Order: sequence, then structure tokens, then C-alpha cells
Amino acid sequence: MKFVHLIIASFTLALSFLRADGKQPNVVVFLADDAGWGDYGFSGNKQVSTPHIDSIAKAGVSLDRFFVCPVCSPTRGEFLTGRYYPRGGVRGVSTGQERLDLGEKTIADAFKAAGYATGAFGKWHNGSQWPYHPMARGFDEYFGHTSGHWGEYFDAPLEDNGRMIRTEGYIVDVCTDRALSFIDRNKNKPFVCYIPFTTPHSPWAAPASDWMRFKDKPITQTATVASQEVAEETRCALAMIENQDMNVGRVLSRLREHGVEDNTIVVYFSDNGPNTSRWTGGMKGKKGTTDEGGVRSVCFIRWPAKIQAGGLVTQIAGAIDLMPTLTSLAGVKRVGEKPLDGRDLTPLLLKQPTEWTERMIFSTWGGNISVRTQTHRLDNNGQLFDMIADPGQTKPLNEKEPMLSAKLADSVNAWRSEMFGAETIQAQAKGDKKKGTGNAVDQRPIPVGYREFPITMLPARDGEPLGGVTRSSGAPNCSYFVNWKSKNDSMIWLLDVHTAGRYEVTADYTCRIPDAGSTLELSFQNARLTGKVEPGWDPPLYTHQDTLPRPKGESQMKEFHTLNLGQITLSAGQGPLTLRATDIPGQSVMDVRRLTLTLLD
Repeated sequence: MKFVHLIIASFTLALSFLRADGKQPNVVVFLADDAGWGDYGFSGNKQVSTPHIDSIAKAGVSLDRFFVCPVCSPTRGEFLTGRYYPRGGVRGVSTGQERLDLGEKTIADAFKAAGYATGAFGKWHNGSQWPYHPMARGFDEYFGHTSGHWGEYFDAPLEDNGRMIRTEGYIVDVCTDRALSFIDRNKNKPFVCYIPFTTPHSPWAAPASDWMRFKDKPITQTATVASQEVAEETRCALAMIENQDMNVGRVLSRLREHGVEDNTIVVYFSDNGPNTSRWTGGMKGKKGTTDEGGVRSVCFIRWPAKIQAGGLVTQIAGAIDLMPTLTSLAGVKRVGEKPLDGRDLTPLLLKQPTEWTERMIFSTWGGNISVRTQTHRLDNNGQLFDMIADPGQTKPLNEKEPMLSAKLADSVNAWRSEMFGAETIQAQAKGDKKKGTGNAVDQRPIPVGYREFPITMLPARDGEPLGGVTRSSGAPNCSYFVNWKSKNDSMIWLLDVHTAGRYEVTADYTCRIPDAGSTLELSFQNARLTGKVEPGWDPPLYTHQDTLPRPKGESQMKEFHTLNLGQITLSAGQGPLTLRATDIPGQSVMDVRRLTLTLLD
């Protein structure tokens, strides 16, 4: 009850933060993708220059022990809701498993309800189709890619408020351009600008000017396990970080130009540990692990009008804390009634007297769970480590501290049961990926047919290949369907048609010139649509975009054209949408990146 009173007191105090002119603070949130704690100058990395990102910490507060999830979409779900990601239905990073349940309310819902303009520009990764789409989760506008991984970083096709467009330039620069436009248009009213960058996530593609500074640079600070480090990948990751820093600087400069710098809360953090073995200050683990290096991130928060410069918060905190903290700082009422896992960090940021009770922060992925206290971590194998003296987790303390080991083990078991329930725990133990975190297609159907958002994209990522059809790579997020050669082959998307009516259907495709002419049949319930694959379109794979060879399992991309298949009348209800070929005059049918259904009436 005492903690509840503290939350109420913090919210009441936050209401007094409004400026004398009545304007609420703006909020800008930068989220890096696959950057580790050690990728910044502020963390002690002398191989990289990040003056603009570091300036957020120097002008505000650094959260010294800040924890996120081992991978991307879970962290994003926790940031949006203030709740541990398993509560919100996020169970994977692709094939629909990344979706945030529709019953969850987001930080953008809260700020929009309070009259803020809200925009997101970059990688979303919590659902693509309406009402999972960011514009249905509290954002007025969206520009970027909704999937977790995007295979084109130069001149990329990106989504602009529901429609795909071809852009020009480097993806981070382009998304930042759109964020700057949003700030320009909303500078005279309160706004939330969410900028989830796509880097340094692979593919390894950095602008030439950034890469040239690193391509021959010696690695002077190595990974905790130095033998696992690939020097060129470290160089490219840091080149991507420096490009990101430049774009952070562009945004900070624009806030200054518009005279809103003092009254804008700026946050910077990353979504998981580094995507390769590189310097992390001696911590164990990287992306995908529940060890310290896999889940610790920088988190910098500045608000010149209220937060003193040069602050350091030593209490453990996490992505789950950002939603309650930012709404409290801005004096914005939370939308939604589900219990929060995060805490309001306002008293720590403002150096207010507070009774800050000890807490535990849990990390999970793929059935693995670890728990962090202020001083210790119990890892997935039940080994206890002193994280102050032993950040590399090299000396288990179970025998020296049996009571603490037992207490934390009990807490992990209780948390596992609360988050996942008996059915999922048993499935994970048996390796059933349909209830785990694999690449099986999520069995929640894809919603289709909302008049407020009539375009529904159905990427190959969210479909299921049948027969001889396969994905272009093992990583579904930016894959396309290939090897379609037989009448027994097909691909399906499980749909939930919200509105009965006529839909226009297009396919983004490539087809060998000699193979053009296959007859297609698209079916849903009793409806049928037939079309022809013509003309042929057989572009080469891109070979000019990557700085380094792509990691194994990532698709090499190419230019897809749009084929209009015609119109189909769909009844409301659930069922598979099936695409197959009834006549194949050549050796193959086509490669398919996505279908798009547009509700006409």
C-alpha cells in the first residue's frame, strides 16, 4: 500500500511540471536495434564517437543498471505497455508471434488521449495489420517497416501510413527525415515522437562515409570472449552507431531550433544486447541470452526544464518502467487498467526523497529465465553471481549464499508460472515451438477489412508455405516465397475477415521471363479469383547494398513488381486464404513477397 501511495504522490507532483504557459512537455524516444551497452562513448568505448547520444546522458540522467529483453519485439512490447511481454501475447519475433494483444493499451494511447500529436518513424515490430498496426495503437502517423528485420537499407521500400513507397537514401537517414518533418509540423503543440532505429541490426550495411572511418580501424577493446569476435562485424556495427549518432544530433538540433529543447523529454535506449560478440565492459552474454550482457542497455533521459544534468540512477530499472515514468513526468493519465510491472522512476530522476523498495527484474527468452536484484543475478542454470564484483559471471556463489540462491530460484519458478501458465511451460519443456519462440506461424488469425484502414498487407513472413514452396531464407521477417513449381504447391494466410465486401488483390512478385503465364487461383471460403502471372519480371539479386556479406539465413533482396490479380468478394469470418496455380506452362510460377487486400466497398 505504501508503494501505491508513492505512485499517487509522484503523479500528483507530475501535474505541477506543466510550464507556466500551460504547455505540457514534448517527448522524443530513440530506440536502437541490437546495440549493446558497450557501443557508446559514455559507456567507455574509445573506438566509437557518439557525442550526440552521450550528450543526452550528460545533460540529464543515466540509468546505470537498465535492463531490457534478450531480443527485439519483447522489449518494444514492454516499453509500450509497462508490462512484462508474455502478459501481452508477444511470443516471438516473426510469423505473427511478435504481435501485441489487442487488449493491451500503449504509452501512445495515453498521450494521444491527453491531446498530444503522436508519430512513430522506424521499426515497429509489434504487429503489422490493423488493429495491430501502430496507427491503431495510439500513433497518429507511421513511417517505416512493421516487421522485425528489413533486408534493404538503401533506397528501401517502406510503409507510409499504410501504403508502400520506394524511398531514396539510407534507411536511418530517411526515417529521421520523416521524424523531423513531424516535429516541424507539431512544434507548437505537445507531441510524442518515437524513433525506433533499424541499426545496428543486420544486414551489415553502413553508409560509405561512415564505413570508411572504420574499415581499417584496429579493434582495441575486445569482446569478453575475444575469440568469438569478428573484427569486421564490430567495425560495421560501430559505423552504423556513428551514423545513428549523427541522426540523433539532427533531431536534438531541430528541437533547439524550434525553441522546445528545454521542455522536451528525450530518452535513448536499446532493445537488447549486442548482436555480435564485441566489447561490453567484461559482461557475459550478447543478444538472445538472459545473461547480463544480453539484457543490459544504456538508458539516458534528459529534460532540461526539470531534470538536473549529470545525474546517475544506480537503482536497477528496465524497459517496463518507461511507460509509467514518462506518463508521470508529463502529467498524462495512463490509459488501461491492467496491472503494471514497471515502476515510476520520477523520484529517482528528480532526486526526491523516496522509500525505494528493493525489487527484482526478470529476463526471459526461449524458455530461459534469469532474475536480477540490485546486486546479484541468478542465471538460467540456477547459478548465483555477484554482479558488482563479477560482471562476467565467472564465480558462482550458490554454496556461499544458499539462502539467497533458494529465494531467487523460488521467485523464478513463481514468475514463470504467473507469466506462462502450466500449458506453455510443458510445451517449452517438450520443445513445442508453436507455443514457444520459434518460427511457426502464429495461430491468431490476421484481421482484414477495417474501413478506417482498408489496406491489409499479407507478407510472406505471415503466411505458411505448403508443398514444395519454401522461404527464401531461414529468417522469415524479410523473406519471400520461392520454389513454387507444382500444382500441389500453395501458400496460405489464416484470416479473420472483419468486413464482408469486395477486395482488390495485388501480389508483389518476380517471375522468370520464360515462365510467365501461369494461372493462379486465390480462394477464401466459397470465393474464388483467378489471374495470370504476366508479364515476366526477373531482376537480379541486389549485390551493391551490403558493406559485409549477409549473415547466414538472411535473404538477399531484389526488386519486386506489383501484379494486379483482380477483385474478390469475401464473406466475414475466419479461414485460410489460399493461393495456388491451376496451370503452369513453364518450370516455375513466381516468387511472392506479399499479397495486399484493399477493401473497396
